Amino acid sequence: MHWDNGWNDGPGGWGWVAMVVMMVAFWGGVAWVVSSYLRHGTTRATSMPPAQAVPAGPEDILHERLARGDIDIDEYQRRLEVLQATRRV
Repeated sequence: MHWDNGWNDGPGGWGWVAMVVMMVAFWGGVAWVVSSYLRHGTTRATSMPPAQAVPAGPEDILHERLARGDIDIDEYQRRLEVLQATRRV
């Protein structure tokens, strides 16, 4: 006579097959989640191009040229006056 009514015998026949299938599915799901996180988590930061800023206006471009040393302050002021004069018209 079994004192536990046979509960310690475990699942029989198809029960073991179902347990193995569920364990493989579980660990496969865990591996898929980890690999997709690693793949998307690391490639987004490194492979994406830098964000494009709003296109610069003529004054911004002129200011950048002055900052880079492409033009001197006199040329900057002359060109800025021309730009401002054409905007008024």
